[in-house]
Amino acid sequence: MATDVTKPRVLFVYYTYTQQSPRVVEAMSDALRARGCDVTHAALEFTDRRWADRFTRLPLRHPYLDILGMLPAQLRRATGEVQVPAQAQDGDYDLVCIGSPTWFFRPSIPVRSYLGSDAAKRVLAGKRFTAFVVCRRYWSINLNGVRKLGTRHGGEYVDGAHFTFAGGQIRSFLSLISYFATGENRDRYLGVKIPPSLLKPDHEEQAQAFATELADGLAVANGRLNQPNERIQHDKHTV
Repeated sequence: MATDVTKPRVLFVYYTYTQQSPRVVEAMSDALRARGCDVTHAALEFTDRRWADRFTRLPLRHPYLDILGMLPAQLRRATGEVQVPAQAQDGDYDLVCIGSPTWFFRPSIPVRSYLGSDAAKRVLAGKRFTAFVVCRRYWSINLNGVRKLGTRHGGEYVDGAHFTFAGGQIRSFLSLISYFATGENRDRYLGVKIPPSLLKPDHEEQAQAFATELADGLAVANGRLNQPNERIQHDKHTV
């Protein structure tokens, strides 16, 4: 008897400016590794000279202008130059998880640019993929955008999740602008009491629960997860 142990391979491709997506990626990775998966991370780098410079620093120099300046490009679904790690340019993965920040309702330019590339086509063709959104609000249009772009490459969309910031519509917006302007969480902005910006304290638990669901889906798709694939070699006997 010979036994081969094949770990399901999971790729995380994501873009981040505020460093919130990696927190979700790490929490999900812990849960997937606990289920026997081989996990790879690939962070996209936004390099397009038209916009990238403003995202090289925190706080932003001109918070309102820098953010609102991205609106026209987002509305026309623009793409730009991104640096794609080798791990996300090719590879035989069982599941691809795309981390997509919401920029004006839609997938961010770096993520949309990757999903329109030949590299994404090679990675996604015939593969299961999912997405998660880190955002203040308005996650459904973003997830739907990722789903459409990925399925165009022949990927099979299996599920999606979103992780939102604390506070209601107005206070969460003020909190985010305050963070962009100062690079830190503050109690008040423009005299208004605001919640802490960025991810809620329970994001880790939610991310691990979502990853566990994905692992269960891999188990169904692959027959078994976190168990050996047994290949039995029988000796031929002559009677």
